[in-house]
Amino acid sequence: MPQLHQPSGPHQPYGKAPLNRRTLLRGAVATGTVLAAGGSLSAVAGTGSAAAAPGGFPDYTYTGTLLTPAELDYNPTGEIIFPCVRGVYDRLKNPLGRYYLYYAPHDAPGGICLAYGDSLEGPFTEHPKNPLVTNVWAPHYSVSHVSSPHVMWNEEERELWLYFHGENTTTRLARSRDGIHFTYDRTVLTTADQPDATETSYARVFRHDLPSHGGARYVMTFMVNRHNNHRDIGWGWSADGREWTFSEEPLVRYSDVGVENLSGAHLLHRGGSTYVVYHTDRGSGGNILLTELGDDFTKRDHLGVFHAPMTGPPDNGRAAAPAFGTDRGVEYMIYEAGERLGGRIAVARA
Repeated sequence: MPQLHQPSGPHQPYGKAPLNRRTLLRGAVATGTVLAAGGSLSAVAGTGSAAAAPGGFPDYTYTGTLLTPAELDYNPTGEIIFPCVRGVYDRLKNPLGRYYLYYAPHDAPGGICLAYGDSLEGPFTEHPKNPLVTNVWAPHYSVSHVSSPHVMWNEEERELWLYFHGENTTTRLARSRDGIHFTYDRTVLTTADQPDATETSYARVFRHDLPSHGGARYVMTFMVNRHNNHRDIGWGWSADGREWTFSEEPLVRYSDVGVENLSGAHLLHRGGSTYVVYHTDRGSGGNILLTELGDDFTKRDHLGVFHAPMTGPPDNGRAAAPAFGTDRGVEYMIYEAGERLGGRIAVARA
């Protein structure tokens, strides 16, 4: 079973990025702060240990803030969302750092951005030519905004594949050999692929074999908003990551877990099974929840709270859009911390 998050492997001797005005992490580290919780237990800074997360997953402790909008040179809207981190030190020739962290403003004009660093705890340095992908890419599209980057390493093509939305009705694919310069490929998902949908966005793609689905080798998760204005987690499968088949039934329905809106889904594999984590949003609280799918996606065991936010900063009651990575044997979660469209990118350590 392939891993669904990027391992870091042993240390590679790449040089550190220079500490200059673009360096975004200031070295502040919070201690004694427990974030992850099982069941309905909420975690508050300084309250001590929480119960173990369900599914055999670790608890995560807030380590620091990686990206703050006010400290970015490219900051058109004062907000950033949807972090995606990839280990590139063993995949790209002469990368800027061991890790590439992709993110974007959501509101118009958005823009797919990159920061790079040598540790998942930071510091991360803003790329000087952000945004790498803008809301106008002639002759392919001209939209109000592009956002929600998810970058997947395609081993067969030896490329980084970027999935992103713009507008909220359309998910697109672009491809890159260096993680910086992208070539447009195609549209991969629209609202026409889901019954009664008004939005299909925040897509993520993972390498995962589903032999029962026509030999599929990739799985996509995404947020789907239907006319009743509730948001579910949708899903699809593909043999090549370009041509997709989508289920008309949600992977996780909002009513299955007793909230109004779900988003930001990420697949994880642990203990011989596959899980999906996702956050509640837009009046549904700020927790990250967990559902076991099984490797064949036939289960729907809703296991409750995977991670509960701190009530104080930077979370302020909301943790969202989690991404995961392993750095020299230590597991990390990188996530949106704070109010929707008003937060920061933070990191927590297992």
